[in-house]
Amino acid sequence: MKKISEYLFMWALGGTLYYTFEVFFRGFSHWTMFVLGGICVVFCVWQGMTVKWKDPLWIQILRCTIFVVSSEFITGIIVNKWFKWYVWDYTDQPFQLFGQICVPFAIIFSGLCALSIIGGGFFLYWFYGEEKPDFHVL
Repeated sequence: MKKISEYLFMWALGGTLYYTFEVFFRGFSHWTMFVLGGICVVFCVWQGMTVKWKDPLWIQILRCTIFVVSSEFITGIIVNKWFKWYVWDYTDQPFQLFGQICVPFAIIFSGLCALSIIGGGFFLYWFYGEEKPDFHVL
């Protein structure tokens, strides 16, 4: 039951923070970004706990960035192409794929992944008594 509480809380926190981030920088967001942001934060925390925070931070960031960008692509195909909700469009960005993902935002997401990994790890340590993260770059 404790794990369910941890993951639900991290999902809600991640969704809220990402939704707020979008509203602050874009002026608007969409409920699907709350859901996706929460899922991505849960993945960032879960992967760290799975390897007991022992993998170098750069590997964790790379793993999470691949997950986030892949999730954004799949979500974009569903919400933007199938449902035609037009939540975002990266066609004007360099190195984009079908307007759903692009390199500049992948770089931004890698920074958000780093914050999610570190912040989520310490949050779970402080508030849920999980193993203390021991981050190292190399």
